[in-house]
Amino acid sequence: MTSLQTATVADTVTPAELVLRARRTWVDGAFRPAAVVVRDGRVAAVEPLDVDVTAHHDETVPDAHVLLPGLVDTHVHVNEPGRTEWEGFASATRAAALGGVTTIIDMPLNSIPATVDVPALQVKRASATGRVAVDVGFWGGAVPGNAGTLAGLHDAGVFGFKCFTAPSGVDEFPHLDPTQLRAAIAEVAALDALLIVHAEDPDHLVDHDALGVRYQDFLDTRPVQAERSAIARVIEGARQTGARVHVLHLSDAGALPMIRAAKDDGVRLTVETCPHYLAFESGSIPDGATAYKCCPPIRDDANRDALWAGLLDGTIDMVVSDHSPSTADLKVDDWGLAWGGIAGLQVGFRALWTEAARRGLSLDAVLPAVTTGPAALAGFTDRGRIAPGALAHFAVFDPDAQATVDVQALAHRNPVSAFDGLPVRGRVTQTWLRGRRITGAADGVTTVDLVAGELVDRG
Repeated sequence: MTSLQTATVADTVTPAELVLRARRTWVDGAFRPAAVVVRDGRVAAVEPLDVDVTAHHDETVPDAHVLLPGLVDTHVHVNEPGRTEWEGFASATRAAALGGVTTIIDMPLNSIPATVDVPALQVKRASATGRVAVDVGFWGGAVPGNAGTLAGLHDAGVFGFKCFTAPSGVDEFPHLDPTQLRAAIAEVAALDALLIVHAEDPDHLVDHDALGVRYQDFLDTRPVQAERSAIARVIEGARQTGARVHVLHLSDAGALPMIRAAKDDGVRLTVETCPHYLAFESGSIPDGATAYKCCPPIRDDANRDALWAGLLDGTIDMVVSDHSPSTADLKVDDWGLAWGGIAGLQVGFRALWTEAARRGLSLDAVLPAVTTGPAALAGFTDRGRIAPGALAHFAVFDPDAQATVDVQALAHRNPVSAFDGLPVRGRVTQTWLRGRRITGAADGVTTVDLVAGELVDRG
């Protein structure tokens, strides 16, 4: 009797929880027919499509759809507690689930208190407990006031430490100057932890108040030299200490050569970009459309092309949302006065796929950037992939569906997004967590199980 036959006989005695069959299942970086067998909330086996397995639930994905691992988004500003009117765990994780994202990691700022010590982490965890549709982890913060104390947060399970090299936009999360940055890099190296960096050099930023409605006037205040200078400083600190560092939301493709060279030299460096840098370009941003305002800013079309090249050649490791929402009243039509942040958690994957398809790319070309890439950043080995032992987190995706984003229909708290009105390809039709479907429909209304998720710590 073959091992497969042995497993099938055993399965007849002890039914699996679920068999999910799909003609196009993303396994080991490629699509193939498969039956995914789930036991105890994890993938027990990936078998041939027509395998005979006894299960409590046996479902088949429509032929036009694909079965993906649940997406991982390591850059989400949930803002709760303290600024829950901007977002919150219930609304953010509902949006994540509807976008096929089954794991998010929450940023330490824009909540009050900021997650810069263990008591603040405990407050944030209490705010999230029992109110999350998907799995949620937490970043800690490295600020001038907690230098030398990061070990406590590290031991408490944060996935690493975020810092800014320029003002963050909120008073409770001050930035690090070059000396403080170097000290934080050394402290993280000693912990063998991870420092994730908003890399802009304030010496190259242009001070301003009101700017008016022209996007170019805002773009001129945050030139590419600001990113390049700060990234160079981060690389040098990592090179000298051996620290593991990560550059957040890269918008300047001109920094890619130094990033590539540092990686080639063995510097422990990873880099992300975001759907808005890959889907939009500065020449198409209307006057006063401050839903597009973010820092660093969306740059020109040639820069966007170069970012795509950096993603495809592996210099850019991942694409994550940097979901940073606010209330509508903060998005005034003056680029200098408006809050900077783009809300895109629910639609970022569709926007990425839409632009990839426009460029003639296949879906599997971008999937690592939203699954295994961010999972590796966080140290996850049990998600972002469909393989034995992995959590049974799945997204069923119709890659050929077409729609126009309606911000009023999105699940995040405030109807403000740069993606509003964008024609997109693709639609997430099902999301599964630990082998249980968490999205559905009742009376024509989409529903999400808001207690399905768990709070997760660094392994």
